[in-house]
Amino acid sequence: MHTELVSIPTDTMPLDGAFYEPVGGATAGAVLFFHGNTMNFYVGAPRFLPPVLTRLGFACLAFNRRGHDILSTRDSRLAVGGAFQFTHEAIADNRVAAEWLAARGFPNPVVAGHSNGGMLGVRHVVDHPQTPALVLLSAGRGGAIAGSSGGKEGLFAGERLEELTAQARSLVQAGRGRELMFMPGWWYVISAESFLDRIGTVPDTIALAPSIKCPVLCIRGDKEDRDRYPAEEFQSRAGGPCEVEIVPECDHFYVGREATIREIVSSWLAKVMKLPPITGHPGSDPEPHEPAADSQQSVEKRPLPWWGEGMR
Repeated sequence: MHTELVSIPTDTMPLDGAFYEPVGGATAGAVLFFHGNTMNFYVGAPRFLPPVLTRLGFACLAFNRRGHDILSTRDSRLAVGGAFQFTHEAIADNRVAAEWLAARGFPNPVVAGHSNGGMLGVRHVVDHPQTPALVLLSAGRGGAIAGSSGGKEGLFAGERLEELTAQARSLVQAGRGRELMFMPGWWYVISAESFLDRIGTVPDTIALAPSIKCPVLCIRGDKEDRDRYPAEEFQSRAGGPCEVEIVPECDHFYVGREATIREIVSSWLAKVMKLPPITGHPGSDPEPHEPAADSQQSVEKRPLPWWGEGMR
């Protein structure tokens, strides 16, 4: 495959990403990846799925929303990142990325979203009903209760939601909405205005499910909370065909189970998009710098830069 680093303009900062194309050009359309909360385009599923999906004939776009990582800087000392994210910006970023793909000749890409990217993916597909297929990788429940409990993982505000909500409201009312607050759980720091946005505006995955008419694949690891990542509930409410895969010995980030996820996703897309099957085992990774099977090898131990092979 060819890999091109891209920068997609928005009304504020551009969205950086990677555009992958099969050698000889795409024959199956495109896949648009939405990364998980505080993640980015070069980790997780947006990194390990394109090498196998390009073998099916898909072009793939993985990109950073403005709310990528927890905190970052770009071309100044202004802090940016997931700690300052807003749902409306994330929805707009996904739309802008889809428009960028359309300008490249891919007007109706498959959408694949991990975690928070899955919740945003559901919203995107409702707004873009011509989407041919949707892959939900551990998509959260979302809705008004998105920040109401940290669950057994101890996420977000944990048991301090009421206290931190009052603190955030006080800061916003004082004109200090960008001031950072510490939280007891992941993602640990967040601006006051982003905190209030998070607990009130995240797409409600289950409520939106009946509006999704395209084929859907829902994946969840067996180590994940069934209520927080409600694949079966989404399936029961979906407005079109929906398959659920529960992956054994698998956490939220698919560590060591990447090859299994590759096989499930590529086989399902080949089936619903009526594509010729991949030659060889679909779970194997054709890129020489990636492990060819499920592996605990850390990203840090892989040769870098990872995008060097085949770059235009």
